[in-house]
Amino acid sequence: MIRVVIAEDQKMLLGALAALLELEGDITVVGRANNGEDAVKLVSQLRPDVCIMDIEMPGKNGLDAAEELKGSGCKVIILTTFARPGYFERAVKAGVNGYLLKDSPSEELAASIRSVMAGRRIYASELVDDVFNEGNPLTDRENEVLVLMADGKDTKEIARQLFITAGTVRNYISVILDKLDVSNRVEAIKRFKDKGWFK
Repeated sequence: MIRVVIAEDQKMLLGALAALLELEGDITVVGRANNGEDAVKLVSQLRPDVCIMDIEMPGKNGLDAAEELKGSGCKVIILTTFARPGYFERAVKAGVNGYLLKDSPSEELAASIRSVMAGRRIYASELVDDVFNEGNPLTDRENEVLVLMADGKDTKEIARQLFITAGTVRNYISVILDKLDVSNRVEAIKRFKDKGWFK
């Protein structure tokens, strides 16, 4: 019997997923969590084979929880609405065994659980295509500048924090806008967030 914990903050979806998986003869749901923190605790207490994890949950999100569970012996499958390349890249780095979209057919989830238990990795094909087509174009320093912009820092504050001149910051911002193909800071932050590139 494959023992599963599900972490999903939408209660109706959590119940539906559990009910669907319980219909499978070889899968049993041993725990349910509404956030990443509870998921990590349940995995530690119940020692399931697989944890199915949403990403955007209150408190600790699913990617943070997946990173924490790396090396725990529990296989992690991300099940999310968000086909964001940045989320997918981070999930792969966290060592997740599967990354599926919620609009996949329900029977695909059970099949993916079995495949993951057999040692395979299962990733939604549209995500793999997106990652190969478009990764984060910014350098580490450009990322730092953009994160500080998103925190509401102005050019002088960014310069002070990174120990560079205001002119250098303006140059970085110009390159960031160009690379992200946007016309202002707000659009740059929004595009970066939409792609899931913020850590």
